[in-house]
Amino acid sequence: MAVPGPEGIVRVETTVDSREGAERVARSLIEHRLAACAQVSGPITSFYRWEGEVQTDEEWMVVAKTSADRVDGLTAHVVEVHPYDVPEVVAVPVTGGNASYLAWVGDETRGGGTA
Repeated sequence: MAVPGPEGIVRVETTVDSREGAERVARSLIEHRLAACAQVSGPITSFYRWEGEVQTDEEWMVVAKTSADRVDGLTAHVVEVHPYDVPEVVAVPVTGGNASYLAWVGDETRGGGTA
């Protein structure tokens, strides 16, 4: 099944160091219509190198669904509201799925809001 519309739909992920912080980021994305849906899950354990040292931290993941043409605005917003100096923001194109849901995502990120 093809993604509706020329812009396509994207899943964007970020991680935050607390559930409350992740919920703030998720809610802000919805309030600003930068995403149609944002889910918070966790805790997860992240391993990474920062300032020359291997780090291990408990984090919460935010997965947002948006239109491809909203990714730049969403990314800028996450960087602005996120507590980290260098927040993870990774966008992955959606290549298929429920056409009605994907159309809803596109509509919600453009202010239509039919549901």
